[in-house]
Amino acid sequence: MSQIALVTGAGQGLGQHFCASLLRAGYVVVVTDVNLEAAKACARQLDPSGEQTLALQLDVGSKADFEAGLEQVLARFGALHVVVNNAAVTRTTPLMEISPEEFDAVVGLNLRSVFLGCQVLGAYMAEAGYGRIINMASLAGQNGGTATGAHYAASKGGIVTLTKIFAKEFAARGVTVNAIAPGPIESAAVRAAIPAERLPGLLANIPVHRLGDADFLGDLIVQLARPEAYFTTGATWDVNGGLLMR
Repeated sequence: MSQIALVTGAGQGLGQHFCASLLRAGYVVVVTDVNLEAAKACARQLDPSGEQTLALQLDVGSKADFEAGLEQVLARFGALHVVVNNAAVTRTTPLMEISPEEFDAVVGLNLRSVFLGCQVLGAYMAEAGYGRIINMASLAGQNGGTATGAHYAASKGGIVTLTKIFAKEFAARGVTVNAIAPGPIESAAVRAAIPAERLPGLLANIPVHRLGDADFLGDLIVQLARPEAYFTTGATWDVNGGLLMR
């Protein structure tokens, strides 16, 4: 049977690309989103037959939702092998205008979602003796952000650290945990965050003078999800056009 992969925040944007890449690579994909109709629409678009996908409603801020989602996956497929913690909330509020409530909402959800995904789903995979977890971080969490809000950047920096923590926890039990830190990607979210008049300036500051490719991120997820990727864990993979070199 094909390996089973679960993607959070997959009802729109990059999450859809990740699901498509995993499907092309032969995975059965669990499409999850807080908006069940969006998850169902994505699953239907990618897999009209419904044989290779399962759409689930998943509030990534709820441990109970992760537990219930895992039960549904196991009831349908009998296993879970790959988790992509992609769901996040993005805000571009100027630094000095961010309220404590907005800061808590963004940092809380973005960090909590990865923490719970790794804790609940990672625990199952560790017990099974095999798993691959890929967390979506961001260049913003490494350089402090450019077009994103400070709370978003802070949360993504925290994801890099959580990735290392869970990688250490699960390494001896067959589960790898890695992160991907994209720079600006050609996507609706980036287009929405960056006004058209600012785009030429943004591109000029990217060494390769182009936005990143969403399907390449999906292909990188597929590589990190392979059984042969057992020797890569706790790493953050940079995909940023040369904006951060190390």
